[in-house]
Amino acid sequence: MDDELSFPPSKPELASSRPAEQDHQFGQDSNEARSFPSSLDESEALYSGEEPGEALPAGESAGDKAKTALREMAETLFLALLIFFTVRGAIQNFKVEGSSMEPALHHGQYLLVNKLSYLGLNLHDLTAKVERLPVTVATRLGLGQENVALSEPSSNGEGVFFPFGLPDRGDIIVFRFPRDPSRDFIKRVVGLPGEQVEIRAGVVYIDGKKLNEPYILENPTYSRESSLVPPGNYFVLGDNRNNSSDSHVWGSVPLENIVGKTWFSYWPWKDVGPISGTTAVAGEP
Repeated sequence: MDDELSFPPSKPELASSRPAEQDHQFGQDSNEARSFPSSLDESEALYSGEEPGEALPAGESAGDKAKTALREMAETLFLALLIFFTVRGAIQNFKVEGSSMEPALHHGQYLLVNKLSYLGLNLHDLTAKVERLPVTVATRLGLGQENVALSEPSSNGEGVFFPFGLPDRGDIIVFRFPRDPSRDFIKRVVGLPGEQVEIRAGVVYIDGKKLNEPYILENPTYSRESSLVPPGNYFVLGDNRNNSSDSHVWGSVPLENIVGKTWFSYWPWKDVGPISGTTAVAGEP
């Protein structure tokens, strides 16, 4: 059975509160010295009990105050939306559906996925921009043509710079199902581009060497002939090998289909914490 991810209709939120700040008012000291009025008019002015009116700045009215309040509300709303979409572009929440990633992940678990983990920057565009820069400016920036000349970007990552690296063996990733990109799957990276992957007698072999996998639930009961992982593609398997639809069934995952790397589990409480992929090591043949 496959682990499919879905956007949670609503995610648990932690209500936070803090005690309201108390306003402390301090009265005047009863022993404070006061001067006596020198005339009756002054006495009436001092002790009439009338409160002095608040002076408004020149030209400011109730209408002006309302406009100011509306402007401040609009600015706050804009800032909140800006932060929301910025965070949404970097991190996205998913819900695990299925048991193919047991024991690492469980059905109904809520995850945060880092979408910037495998961010690719198109340096071919940067090359074109550098070529348009004055020679002196490009030299000072260390962006001479010989430093950034690249081939055309392609689906296998050529001509693209990955500042945070590419998927590595052992990473738990979220990706769009190659046969139906409208569905999101979660699996573990096992084979890298250009490697030969074989599953023999319940054991995975990479380039003929046995892969040490301490994270799986049990050894698979199936076998798969050795095959080459195409450039720009990744061979992925579920940790619950005998209950997972993955690369041993439908093939590898293109790099452009990968959404991001699982980063943090925030629900249920017992599973709250960072998610770290366990690196698998190919050992003896």
